[in-house]
Amino acid sequence: MKLAEALIARADCQKRISQLKERLIESAKVQDGDSPPEPPEQLFAEVNRLTSELENLIRRINRTNAQTNYAAECSLSDALATRDILQMRQSINRQVARAGVIEQNRYSRSEIRYVSTVDIRALLKEADEISKRHRELDASIQAANWTTDLLD
Repeated sequence: MKLAEALIARADCQKRISQLKERLIESAKVQDGDSPPEPPEQLFAEVNRLTSELENLIRRINRTNAQTNYAAECSLSDALATRDILQMRQSINRQVARAGVIEQNRYSRSEIRYVSTVDIRALLKEADEISKRHRELDASIQAANWTTDLLD
């Protein structure tokens, strides 16, 4: 199994567990004398099976990421950490730029006047550059995922 296939299987497990959780919540209580739409015991059994499968996938994915060389002196785990930080920095820049936009809604001179304390244009330009680096790194990681065998 390739790493990318394991990542797809992990996402599928997570989605199925979430759906089972919703079904369990719906079956958690009923009116006295009624029966639940589905037996909670069966749903819990399926949740337990899927969470065990998910744990196994996560362990194997993490082991593979840590032991796979991505670039010189860099594992796939290192590249993923860099990608996550790029996403975080890009998001922060965009949010701060949005917060710095001044909308003047003053109706008289006595009302409070706001001024921006950040260079919005520079923040957005840097966010665009970070976003480009993020996309390029993500594409490269995705390519590696399809060529890397999942470790046991």
